[in-house]
Parts: sequence; structure tokens; C-alpha cells
Amino acid sequence: MTKAKDKPAATNCKRLDMTLAPGQTEAQAVAMAAVMPALNAAVVIDAYQAHMMGDDVNLMALIEALHQSTDKAKAGDLSGLEAMLIGQATALQTIFASLARRAASQTQMPHYESFLGLALKAQAQSRATISALVDLKYPRQATFVKQANIANGPQQVNNGISHAQEIQTQQNELLEDASHGSTQMDTRATATPARSHTAVETVAAVHRAAKRRR
Repeated sequence: MTKAKDKPAATNCKRLDMTLAPGQTEAQAVAMAAVMPALNAAVVIDAYQAHMMGDDVNLMALIEALHQSTDKAKAGDLSGLEAMLIGQATALQTIFASLARRAASQTQMPHYESFLGLALKAQAQSRATISALVDLKYPRQATFVKQANIANGPQQVNNGISHAQEIQTQQNELLEDASHGSTQMDTRATATPARSHTAVETVAAVHRAAKRRR
């Protein structure tokens, strides 16, 4: 009778291995890992892909794969993102076709509207994904248009200066010119009307007609 060999202890593939940086505490390392984009994405992927890939997917290997995809995108290689968008658009189109077919087989209006509404939502998402793919593949160029001031005659155009600001500037210039002259303006004193045309007023009184002509 032979003795069965001992099986190696199963490793925990969902364990997160962390290396502390110099001067870093364990609490700080855990906090940094909690906000790590690759770790958050890996946890979500692992939760949703269990029925496809099984429970044996290594969490650290998944994080490393996400880091590699991120490094490619940073370097300008967007082939992975293009493939992802194409796959999503195709999958959404398949969902649309399936739901539209189920809607066509319904005999009750509420069920028909429910399936058809979901089908059209999947179709809209597929179209939006294709649009995002086109924008990624062929980025739109920014267009800058300069302002052109065209007039058939003399015209004053004030770009960036309001009419009120222009009037205020002119008033300030007039006050500066007056302050540099020999006569200073005193806005507190009330001016007395001057009677410089006394002789004219007297003549007008002497030759005034006694009666109005009809």
C-alpha cells in the first residue's frame, strides 16, 4: 500500500500583496491601494467574470494586466481601447437584435413595449459606442475663428471695451488736462450768472412794440 503524496497547499489567489515604501506605514499602504484605479477595476472585473473564467483568476495577475493596458494607452497605443469599443458595439447590437426579436413575439402590449424599449436602448448604446470609436480613431480638429470687422465707411469698433468705460476714460483725460493748466476747477463753488449783454437787453426793452400786430 503506497502512501499518497501530500498535495501542495492551495494558495489564496485573491490575496493582495503590498510592499511598503520607505517610511510608509501599513495603514498608508492600504489607503493607497484602496484608491488605486487598477485595483478597483480588478475587483469589479473579478466579481462579474466568475461565471466565465472561474474563481481561480489571480487578483495580482489581473492588476498587472490592467497596468500593462494603462501603460500602452499612455504611450499612445490605443489599439486595446479600439478593440474594446468594437467588442462592446458588437455585443450591444446582439442584445438589440435579441430583444427586438422577443418583442415581435409578444401578444400583450405592455410586454411588447417593455422588450422594444429595452431593444432601442441597446441600439442607442451601440450607436454611441461606435461614435466614441470614431472620435478615438479620428479626433476632431479644433477650429479657431478670428473676428473680422468689415465696414463700407468710417466706423469705430471697440473690441473688449464697453461704451461706458470709453466715456469714463474721456472724462478722466479732460480732468487731467484741466489740472495741469493755470486755472483749477472748483466743483464745490456755485457759479454766479454773468450779465455780459446788458446793453442788448436795454435796447430790446426800448424798441419793444407797445401792441401786438394782428
